[in-house]
Amino acid sequence: MLDSLNDVKNLKLNSKRFLSATHEEIKSGATTDIYFINTRDVLRSQNLLNTQVTAEIFTRTTGLFAGLGEVLELLSDAKVEIEAVPEGTRFNPKEVLMRIRGPYGEFGIYETILLGMLSSSCAWATAARECVEAAGGKPVLSFGARHLHPAVAPVMEAVAVKIGGCAGASCVTGAKLCGQEPSGTVPHAAILINGDTLKLAQAYDEVLPADIGRTFLVDTFHDECEEALNLARAMGKKLNAVRLDTPGERGGVTADLVRELRYRLDHEGFNYVKIVVSGGLNPERIKLLSEAGADVFGVGSYIAHAIPMDMTMDLKEVNGKPVAKRGRLPGTLENNKLTRVK
Repeated sequence: MLDSLNDVKNLKLNSKRFLSATHEEIKSGATTDIYFINTRDVLRSQNLLNTQVTAEIFTRTTGLFAGLGEVLELLSDAKVEIEAVPEGTRFNPKEVLMRIRGPYGEFGIYETILLGMLSSSCAWATAARECVEAAGGKPVLSFGARHLHPAVAPVMEAVAVKIGGCAGASCVTGAKLCGQEPSGTVPHAAILINGDTLKLAQAYDEVLPADIGRTFLVDTFHDECEEALNLARAMGKKLNAVRLDTPGERGGVTADLVRELRYRLDHEGFNYVKIVVSGGLNPERIKLLSEAGADVFGVGSYIAHAIPMDMTMDLKEVNGKPVAKRGRLPGTLENNKLTRVK
């Protein structure tokens, strides 16, 4: 742990590196705000650094609680007691989500870091759950890794699956963190390089293991229904699904397009071929496309771009005495959802 301002001045970083923090840097407190380290020097000079305190964490919005696992990992060596609501719990504005008791010097330095973990994770989980609920039981896949810095993309994907309820994730690390194999199809790049959707699908079928689903984009060269039927006729039962990712320049994926494709596939006996849709999906569009016949939804930006929630950590007790800054209520606030987790 960075224990003092002097430690910060002596901290040297390798210039040939990714800009993201390593796990060791996070654990050391190197991603905190500097004033939490200055505070250690000041409180230490007054023999107050290890004052017994109680801190509570809340936010001003509603949402789904997530990020507890990372906070517990962050504070695994700290001599503190922690209560929290279970991950996946729906919360209300200003509801106490976590309570930490112990010497301030054991955890105060981590305020910035743990609030950041909770802020992003709760937002991603909430957005993912909104999509899952809109899908009404049909699978939602998290395709958001390309919308975030790669250092945090696996966190988002794992939260979207574990807490948000997504059926799978495309990011390799994100899926593996959930104990799953990553989910995905083929990129437009492969089809463009090959020059023909069917030829690419046939090569895919010959090269890749049978346990990898055969799902192919049908919006690259020709009419989506035409491409889908060509694939279905040639591949038969091997074809699991077709994916619509029609760009906005061509009108995007519409309910009418999904409805027509479903009808044409069924009309020729390919009712087993599912329709996967992606491209700028949100809960409203998911409901609309589901009603039209879509079976699976690949969601990227709606989850990844969820606005982080403004998390706050307040000291509510100092040496057992109720305290609070102006505008806040002194002393701990009751929440019967809290359980001891450390």
